[in-house]
Amino acid sequence: MTSTSDSATTRRVAVLVAMEGIEQSELTGPWQALQDAGWQPVLVAPEEGEVQAFNHLDAADTFPVDVTLSTAVVDDFAGVVLPGGVANPDALRLDESAVAFVREAVTSERPVAAICHAIWMLVEADVLAGRRVTSWPSLQTDVRNAGGTWVDEEVVRDGHLVTSRKPDDLPAFNAALLELLGS
Repeated sequence: MTSTSDSATTRRVAVLVAMEGIEQSELTGPWQALQDAGWQPVLVAPEEGEVQAFNHLDAADTFPVDVTLSTAVVDDFAGVVLPGGVANPDALRLDESAVAFVREAVTSERPVAAICHAIWMLVEADVLAGRRVTSWPSLQTDVRNAGGTWVDEEVVRDGHLVTSRKPDDLPAFNAALLELLGS
């Protein structure tokens, strides 16, 4: 696919999610922080339509998909945000186009920010070897098995990756994301 913009000048940031199971605060918090800093968040998902967010286990709001994975091009985005929620990254990591999108974003050294269970996308993309990251604590074995070093910290920045553990970490996560993007 042909890129429509240069990643060095674009203000667009892909927010990659599955069709359901997204932790709402981990979607809306970074989204608002990006908008407030002058970035254009773009909701990228496997299908057209709306995605279903959750407040833990309870269905919350729906959000319209801006771009489908089949038409998304990493070069069209300055960075990628990966919200958590258990079901969201668990479903998304089974989608090879989503995994390839994340792998390409990381290997092209774009800013990539993953919170909570979204670390599964980095595990599945096989991009954690030698990296220091954090996530929801139950995923530390997955991180170690993927060659990463897991730490229990509010936010961890390793090169162009930013990771956090949970919704309570959103202020630090958002600040680190914006710093990584150069805001």
